[in-house]
Amino acid sequence: MSSHKHKEHLERIKEAIHSSNKLSDSEKSSSVKIVEEWFREDKAMGTLKEELLKISLFFKDIFVELGLD
Repeated sequence: MSSHKHKEHLERIKEAIHSSNKLSDSEKSSSVKIVEEWFREDKAMGTLKEELLKISLFFKDIFVELGLD
């Protein structure tokens, strides 16, 4: 995956986190911190999914909605 496409996916995930009514404020904060770290360090998308799923299974729905499953 190109770096540009990777960052685009991360931005879309971040937007979904912010607009979610299924995550608590604490879950949103933790999730955004993880996404921002991945954005800075350009880490692998698969590992990001695993980390976010540890916070909430809601992310499974987000990944499907964004075509990232």
